[in-house]
Amino acid sequence: MKYVCDAPGGRTWFQLVTESEAEQESAAMRHAVERYFRREREKAAQSFRPVSSAFIEQEIGKEAHITRVMPLFLTLRDAEGAALVTAMMPPAGKPDMSFSCILVGPGNTDPYARHGDAIETLSKHFGIPLERAHCYPYRR
Repeated sequence: MKYVCDAPGGRTWFQLVTESEAEQESAAMRHAVERYFRREREKAAQSFRPVSSAFIEQEIGKEAHITRVMPLFLTLRDAEGAALVTAMMPPAGKPDMSFSCILVGPGNTDPYARHGDAIETLSKHFGIPLERAHCYPYRR
């Protein structure tokens, strides 16, 4: 995991970097972030175009490309490391009006009631509005 920013109450936002981290997040949070992580990583990998036709150079720059074009998958953790919220943000954390950010709690519950202040911190960190009405996909 990669540190992103601190949030109030001893909580911290981290970026999920590997499939293994996404698997662990899915298990801890009882949702399917792992499936979305894999799908987005595969889409990013398929969009890569090598700059060289030499076989041995085909993979140069691929990981950097994936990192640049793949959405960010984030997790909010408490001081003991327990997962609290999972978020999907636009690639490189850059505002993108065509991208729908998603934030969910354990079992796809609404994270805003308990962690709204931490979500607001994340919103300010990236300069991206993260309103519940637009980011929580299971609102009733």
